[in-house]
Amino acid sequence: MSAESRPITAARFAAALTELPISALYAKHAELSNNITHLESSNKQLEDFARENDDRDCYEALLENRQVMKNFKERMDLIRKEVEEVRSLPWRPRDEGEVRKEEGAIGLNGVAPTYNGTNQTSADAQQTVLEQTNGTTAQNGEEEEEEEGVHL
Repeated sequence: MSAESRPITAARFAAALTELPISALYAKHAELSNNITHLESSNKQLEDFARENDDRDCYEALLENRQVMKNFKERMDLIRKEVEEVRSLPWRPRDEGEVRKEEGAIGLNGVAPTYNGTNQTSADAQQTVLEQTNGTTAQNGEEEEEEEGVHL
């Protein structure tokens, strides 16, 4: 992996999940699953090329991609654990269209859902958590990148 950009630890990822609405958890799970599908396809092409050309760089890329996929699968497991074990909800991944529709939904009582004791929309709450875990801070409406960011 690149020395410049390191993924956050599994523990920090799991801690960040507690702040996200259920729809964001399903969306992140779907995103990770999609990323794995693309990496698997890329790896097949890299493997074919590496075998034909005895390319050491391709072999290294394959190994790195396998580690990334392992990390993504671990995060998918953490998301599922958050839903099933922490929140005691059934695991029901939905398609992205349903997730987006729910992101803008108003609660049953006609009031926007509350996150972290504030009346934020779920998208606002998700952005707050993502900023915290990605190492960015917002000041006066402007995002400022910190030196050592982390990536979900």
